[in-house]
Amino acid sequence: RCVALRCVALQVRTPRDLKGLSGLVLPGGESTTIAHVCGNAGLMPPLRALKESGVPVWGTCAGLIFLAGECVGASEKKGGQALLGGLDVTVHRNFFGSQVSGSFETTLLAPPCLAPHGGTEDFRAVFIRAPAIVRVGEGVETLCELPLAPERQCEVDLGTRGTKFVDKVAIACRRGSLLTTSFHPELTTDTRWHSFFVAMCRESGKQFVLPAE
Repeated sequence: RCVALRCVALQVRTPRDLKGLSGLVLPGGESTTIAHVCGNAGLMPPLRALKESGVPVWGTCAGLIFLAGECVGASEKKGGQALLGGLDVTVHRNFFGSQVSGSFETTLLAPPCLAPHGGTEDFRAVFIRAPAIVRVGEGVETLCELPLAPERQCEVDLGTRGTKFVDKVAIACRRGSLLTTSFHPELTTDTRWHSFFVAMCRESGKQFVLPAE
């Protein structure tokens, strides 16, 4: 139970655990492992049903990859990972590098969506072997971007879409009931991103009805 946010968080391990949920957080971790665990637990069909029902879903880091429509920079993963999909973006896995050399923290300007939840004009973002959104599709709102240092700017292979030069990447996006962040808000004491998602859930007013087996 989170008193500050006036909500209750539950663990989801089986399809039955999804019943009655007002929102779902797909956490960080290892996206391929998350996909395998969801597949083995029979969670993929009900997760897709929940996503399509309009119940808000928030994917952070690996959860962002899981919600993406396309994933690049992951040749070793081809054929080995199912994506839940739903967000028309292209995500570059591990864009910033390995967990040891590519993890970092930075301070960024807080987007307007956080303004109703108080706090300062900026926020602290923690990136751990993080993905980055290198293409944002139509209908997807970019909430926050990260400008890249000159040495990080590069041409990105988008597969069948060709290549694209990137000098900044999207790190938070939303389309309707779907929210994604490539950083880890849960690793700071700033709860505004959590408040924003809880507000999405309350505004939605939906609770997931588990499809009949």
